[in-house]
Amino acid sequence: MKDQEEEVHVSESPEDTRELGRELAKRLKPGDVVALEGGLGAGKTLFVQGLAAGLGTDPGIPVTSPSYTLVHEYPGPVPLFHLDFYRLTRKESVLELGVEEYFDGGGVSAVEWAEKFAELFGPETIWVKIERNAEERRRITISTIA
Repeated sequence: MKDQEEEVHVSESPEDTRELGRELAKRLKPGDVVALEGGLGAGKTLFVQGLAAGLGTDPGIPVTSPSYTLVHEYPGPVPLFHLDFYRLTRKESVLELGVEEYFDGGGVSAVEWAEKFAELFGPETIWVKIERNAEERRRITISTIA
C-alpha cells in the first residue's frame, strides 16, 4: 500500500504562490491531475498560473479563471487543461464536460473547486489545499501518493 505524503508551504505573496505552482510543474507529466481546493480569492488561479509557466505554456497567453467557461486549454510542450467546478452543482454536469478525457488526455489537468466532486478523482490525484492566513499569506498543502 502506498503512503500519502504532505508538503506544507507558506506563501507570503502572489509571486510565492505562482512559484510553488512552477515548482510542482517540474514533477508533473501528461495524465497527472492537480485538484485545487480553497475559498474565493485563496489563490487557486495564481497557483495554476505557476503550473502553466512551469509546463512551458506560451507566456503571451494569459492564464485566467475558467469560472464561466468551465475549461481553458493552454497548449505547450505539456498541454494544461484548466477546469473550474465552482458553478457546477451536479455530478452529471461535470461528466458532460468530458472530464475523463481531460484526465486521461495528453496533458496535465488542474481543477479548481475539486472538493465539490472529490469522488471523481483517483488515488493518484495531487491535492493542493490553499488556506488564507492573512491578506497576502497563504498556507499551501500539497498531498501526493508516494
